Amino acid sequence: MKILLLSEDRLRVQGGAGPLSVEADSAEMTYTPGHMLASSLAVCTYSVLHSWATNADLPADDLAVEVGFGYVEKPHRIGTMEVSLVWPSLPAERREAAKRAAGVCTIHRTLHAPPEITTVVAA
Repeated sequence: MKILLLSEDRLRVQGGAGPLSVEADSAEMTYTPGHMLASSLAVCTYSVLHSWATNADLPADDLAVEVGFGYVEKPHRIGTMEVSLVWPSLPAERREAAKRAAGVCTIHRTLHAPPEITTVVAA
């Protein structure tokens, strides 16, 4: 599986043999915490959809998931995320079902109902 950094606020996850890799077109592009959050959503969505496709007997070799994100202020944080399912071979009549399946991703659900976060200082 590959995580491809497309820009400072967008990435793509696509399948492939071998270990997980993070790649960019430019050595100057940094894998930021924003990319890390977006990639967790993208990898989770990709995994759920790949499993769903296998069970539905649909080809998923050309499946990729792109996630873009934007910042907002007060407080400064990621305030928007957009998930794009790039799946040329997906039949048109299965698109709505694929969108529903994507929503089953644990990270997707977590972002819709955020957990309580506790910070502890260990001495």
